[in-house]
Amino acid sequence: MIRRALIPFTVLMLVTGGLRADEIDGSLRLAAERIAVSTCATCHGPRGHSIAPKFPVLAGQHANYLLAQLQAFKAQTRGDPDALGYMWGMAAPLDDTTMAALADYYGRQRPEAGQRGDPALTARGQQIYQQGDATAGIPPCGACHGPHADGTGMYPRLAGQHVEYLMKQLRSFQSNLRNVAIMHGIAQVLPVHDMLAVATYLQSLGP
Repeated sequence: MIRRALIPFTVLMLVTGGLRADEIDGSLRLAAERIAVSTCATCHGPRGHSIAPKFPVLAGQHANYLLAQLQAFKAQTRGDPDALGYMWGMAAPLDDTTMAALADYYGRQRPEAGQRGDPALTARGQQIYQQGDATAGIPPCGACHGPHADGTGMYPRLAGQHVEYLMKQLRSFQSNLRNVAIMHGIAQVLPVHDMLAVATYLQSLGP
């Protein structure tokens, strides 16, 4: 029991570099907001509500997850196309404190529901997300990302995310360009039409 209890704390310390949310003071939060407004908003929109569907919605995303992604961009270990094209360079000058403050900033923004798509496609996506497809070896997405796709500290929030962005990430998992073993296994057995169905369902979900 002691060993199991220590694992999440150890992982959290590795991800955050030891900086807790209550250690992000007013000056750090102001500095992060300035960066978000002057730089990040170009792609990710005001307060993390991106307009261009190729760029992810960041509003309401879990701070621990965002920080882990920023650190992966800086280390050049996250390899999807936009990571190579944009985020490796954007993250390069950021230190751990700034990344933690940016992650905290976006985590505190209110998420919104995305656009609704084709009802039949949405229904199929909901079925896969909630129940999986045992005949195809597809587990329910909600087992990790939560019943309402709110995610957790280490699994991303998917509710309200753009279809185009979700499809791009699923293809990156499928090809192993984005090297996440659990998602590689799932994406390999997920047909394109079911990828689209799940993405359409997720985009429609609200806060």
